[in-house]
Amino acid sequence: MAAIAALHSPPEDNVIRALTGFSTRNPWKVIALWAVVGIFLSGLGQALLFRVTQSQAGDFLPSTYDSAAALKIAEERFGVDPDANAVTVLVARTDGKPLTGADERTIGAVAEKLGRRHVTMPKSDEGGPAFLAKDYSQTPRFSPAMVAPDRGFELLSVQLTGNVTDPGLQNLYRTVRDDTRQAFAEEDLRTGFTGGLADMVDTVDAEKTTTIVVGILMVGLIVLINVLVFRSVLAAFVPLLAVALVGGAASGAVVGVAMLTGIKLDPGTPSIINVVLIGIGVDYFLFLLFRFREQLRARPDLPARTVSGEVSARVGIAITSAALTIVAAFATLGIATFGQFRVLGPAVAVSVLVMLVANLTLTPALLAVTGRKMFWPSRALAHEPRPGMSARVGDLVARRPLAVIVASLALLGALTAGLTGIRMDFGQGGGAHKTAAATTAAEITRALPAGVSDPATVYVQATDHRPLTTGRLAALPTALAEVKGVGKVGTTVLDDDRTAARIDLYLTADSQSAQARHLVAGPLRDAVARHTPAGTEAHVGGTAAIFADVSTAVDHDLAIVFPVAAVLIALILLALLRSLLAPAVLMIAVSLGFAATLGASTLFFQHLLDKPGVNFVLPLVLFLFVVALGTDYNILISDRIREEMAHPGPARAAVARAVRHTAPAIMTAGIVLAASFGSLGVNADPSTQQIGFATALGILLSAFVLSLLLVPALAALLGRGIWWPLRPRREQGHHAAEPPAEQPYRDGDLVH
Repeated sequence: MAAIAALHSPPEDNVIRALTGFSTRNPWKVIALWAVVGIFLSGLGQALLFRVTQSQAGDFLPSTYDSAAALKIAEERFGVDPDANAVTVLVARTDGKPLTGADERTIGAVAEKLGRRHVTMPKSDEGGPAFLAKDYSQTPRFSPAMVAPDRGFELLSVQLTGNVTDPGLQNLYRTVRDDTRQAFAEEDLRTGFTGGLADMVDTVDAEKTTTIVVGILMVGLIVLINVLVFRSVLAAFVPLLAVALVGGAASGAVVGVAMLTGIKLDPGTPSIINVVLIGIGVDYFLFLLFRFREQLRARPDLPARTVSGEVSARVGIAITSAALTIVAAFATLGIATFGQFRVLGPAVAVSVLVMLVANLTLTPALLAVTGRKMFWPSRALAHEPRPGMSARVGDLVARRPLAVIVASLALLGALTAGLTGIRMDFGQGGGAHKTAAATTAAEITRALPAGVSDPATVYVQATDHRPLTTGRLAALPTALAEVKGVGKVGTTVLDDDRTAARIDLYLTADSQSAQARHLVAGPLRDAVARHTPAGTEAHVGGTAAIFADVSTAVDHDLAIVFPVAAVLIALILLALLRSLLAPAVLMIAVSLGFAATLGASTLFFQHLLDKPGVNFVLPLVLFLFVVALGTDYNILISDRIREEMAHPGPARAAVARAVRHTAPAIMTAGIVLAASFGSLGVNADPSTQQIGFATALGILLSAFVLSLLLVPALAALLGRGIWWPLRPRREQGHHAAEPPAEQPYRDGDLVH
């Protein structure tokens, strides 16, 4: 029992040992419980997801921001429904000739007929049980908008109410679109559709095949990697099945918490959670699998269930610390002012906690049940592996630590140099797919201002209790018309009790562009401030105004979240490593990795691809994902280095052994996690592409450069002094499972 005794945990880790011990003693009960809970929460989460999401970015801004105040006036004074979605319908003659008076009367008659028709939401096989899905059946509101100056087309506005990300509303829109197209086609008129809902549905339809293919390829890659590493059927598929089950449970838990607390999630939160859970779930399972195989090979006389319990308890300490760094980093988003961040952080934190509990209960139970069959039909347990790449990397780091440190710092420094001249890009449009909605928008733009289908709006509210009149407000629209970039100023509209007014502005730039954002944040708001009548207050709303305020909120949050998250991660490292110097080394390493990743992303997107800059949320996303997830690998290697240094012998030999044993797990896990995030790189949305590329690169740098080279080399150079002021307690001899330092080792090499 010497090998197992050597894997003992300190007293403060009794909770982890209790969880893993119970799970390995009662594996079938634990597996059955997770199966029931996972399936139930997964179904519940899918069915109720769209009841707890909101798609309007302005709803996530605090009321102190100008665009949020404008949105409040729009809802309270003008009855604007925050869930209302305007679809712009272009109607033109099929022969390309200008519209005649008869054509306009026909368009009006058809629109009136369509506006009286109740549309039933089609049944869908998406989004969970049908009886829990929200019914979006409604009567669309058709209203005339304007006729092009050259009479080439007429625009209609169609109002559909609901969550644009819900497949139910998307199916309803498809029905309305098809009915509208057919009704006008019968009158020999062609139609085009644009607007947020139309563009989203077109993008979903265009990406459907790509999404399915990428998902299959990602799963296939994970299976292939596991097959190459373990040469086993169960080891290839069991982690994926377990992660899928737990991922469904975690998503359901997030939806449940949101329902109970009244929190609204951002539509992108579920996809981010899925990517995170697939990556870290498979990673943590792999950490246990590699150590499990190592101990089964070293002590074939021990029952597999005993080995499973002790290995799960020992590795569970590192996994718990690694998961808590992610939880701590994302939990700091709860103090952000921007609502999308404020809900994303706790949602990811809850999901990771669920995955952590699963890795301390479900994974040990699965290992206990499968035992040595987990690695069938491979015969790797029956013989000692040959020397391989892991052993060579460990020997190199131990023999030449200074050279490895210099080479690693040179690479990271060269990538960090890409930060020179970095610019933030706040543009939201420009996907890879040229959708029908985008084509229609381009046709409208050729005849009308680019912002005609999505105007900026100035809301004026009386504060002196005097009624508003168009004469009292006359100076404001006149001044707005003189602002460069405002193509047209709409008629001033007063509310019923004349205490508020609305002035629509049709910008010459697309409302989602950086040009529109700068126009609203600068000249437009300046003009409003100078010409707002006495006794009133004015606020600028609309998409461009919302993006302008979002950029301000993000800048504010970056200055707060970065230091708070760094302090929390450092405290967790202090608790795990019981040292002052080692956590400082790891924090410096991950900081270099973050800077290098952001620099490389700037080089690639801004300089090589000539993009306007890097997406404005990329620094925060990279900090959270690369620093938090990258710290996982540093924790794993550091924990093993400390364990090996507890044995007698030179510190550098201990580092070599630690790298030799841990490199295969880190390399495999890094590739899996990078592939998970890299799958976002094929998304049509440019910001998602950048996040996928940059995060995948950051994970690879963290795994292959920081965790396998820089951190072990620093440990080899500093020796046992890295654990100052405490040092690992030296044991009287090697445990039986540890091969001599001189013996070549190739445990779990990527190719064998």
